[in-house]
Amino acid sequence: MKLNESGYKLITCFEGLNLKPYLDSVKIPTIGYGNTYYSDGKRVTMLDKSITQIQAFEMFKEIADRFAKAVDKNLKVCVSQNSFNSMVSLAYNIGTGAFISSTLLKKVNINPNDPSIAHEFSRWNKAGGKVLNGLTVRRSKESANYFKK
Repeated sequence: MKLNESGYKLITCFEGLNLKPYLDSVKIPTIGYGNTYYSDGKRVTMLDKSITQIQAFEMFKEIADRFAKAVDKNLKVCVSQNSFNSMVSLAYNIGTGAFISSTLLKKVNINPNDPSIAHEFSRWNKAGGKVLNGLTVRRSKESANYFKK
């Protein structure tokens, strides 16, 4: 599967857009739509130059598509487009390693309609060990989107 326009919008609405490098909630240099590295693999630094909105979206789309490939590769069952988009949004935010080893993915691969998957989304609401309201809201929306028909 691949992200569709709704999937790209889901992620970008949570990430927001910053054309200059900034420190995210756990003090990691970030740019564009929540990117901590560029398309070529180079890490973002606070000394980097600003980027344009077009550059930010092209970089986001390329990197988001990599996350989508990783999610797709690790799915063993068929899921809806909304479910796929929600899992890619989660993976984009927590990283592919954390997503691949998550109980959420394990449950999806056993039964993608398991209602306890909603709880698994809600568990990923911390950054630096602290609950963040923004992540709690994001997980709630990702979960609702996952189960949307």
